[in-house]
Amino acid sequence: MDLNLFWYLMVGVLLTGYAILDGFDLGVGALHLLGRNDQERRIMMNSIGPVWDGNEVWLVTAGGALFAAFPHAYATAFSGFYLAFMLLLVALIFRAVAIEFRSKRAATAWRSFWDWAFSIASIVASLLFGVAVGNMIIGLPIGRDMEYSGGFLELLGPYPLMVGAMNLAMFAMHGAIYLYMKTEGGLQGRVRGWCYRAFGVFLIIYALTTAITILLIPSATRNFSAQPWAWIVVALLLLALANIPRCIHHGWPGRAFISSSCAIAAMVFLFGVALFPNLVISTISPEFNLTAYNAASSEKTLAIMRNIAFIGLPFVLAYTALIYWIFRGKVRIMPTSY
Repeated sequence: MDLNLFWYLMVGVLLTGYAILDGFDLGVGALHLLGRNDQERRIMMNSIGPVWDGNEVWLVTAGGALFAAFPHAYATAFSGFYLAFMLLLVALIFRAVAIEFRSKRAATAWRSFWDWAFSIASIVASLLFGVAVGNMIIGLPIGRDMEYSGGFLELLGPYPLMVGAMNLAMFAMHGAIYLYMKTEGGLQGRVRGWCYRAFGVFLIIYALTTAITILLIPSATRNFSAQPWAWIVVALLLLALANIPRCIHHGWPGRAFISSSCAIAAMVFLFGVALFPNLVISTISPEFNLTAYNAASSEKTLAIMRNIAFIGLPFVLAYTALIYWIFRGKVRIMPTSY
């Protein structure tokens, strides 16, 4: 087995799990202020209350896998995205604190402050994840020493910001569909409208971003010529996206959520195909690219980690499945709710 390829795929699987699971968390947060009153906002927050911290385990696991399997790429990414990662960390901390603190006091000003903190932090985190992806596609000024030679503002170019906006719209769509599945009554009826609008915004930004990527970044489509089977995934992505409004129209929120999850998984997969074998692309010279081979740990380390992954990943999957099974169904506000 090609252990380097195995861990490239494994990191992709972990990031896919995070994008699907914490993606709707962030989407719910981005939509949080659309709740008309305290009751609706509590329902929205409690829809993710039992699962949000477990969802973030996937990000921690992905970061740990990247650190252990591709330490050079990990170090370079943190040298380039250090300030961005700190802002992301602050946003994730504010989300967690807002969820825990919001309902500790009944004062309107108190709850309003944490509502805004929760929503803004979710929006910022979603944007930053997309900006990071956009920069990975266009590349970074990485030299022979594997160090990023630019500044923070250079990361906020038009293309990365566009990918960030697309990611925010995608998470908002995913979160709206999740809320459609977890709510009922008048709130569910309005959430249904949010699903349509979020889907429309995402579709426009996605089409624009895809067109610009194809026209201006030829390297992003290089592997699709070498591996024509990848176009099957593109077709499946389009089918999944087309099925979302159909399911919403027929009142099938569960099926819409599955389609949205499949679309996110396909997009992460296609991003990996476009990038492979690179992990970090250098805009200075291709010889400075960090790949799944020149940035990897030793083969023995990769083999030991593979065995650990075979043991540990089933527990993560079982825990995730159990939690979602226990907290299935519509949200009900109780004395112990957030």
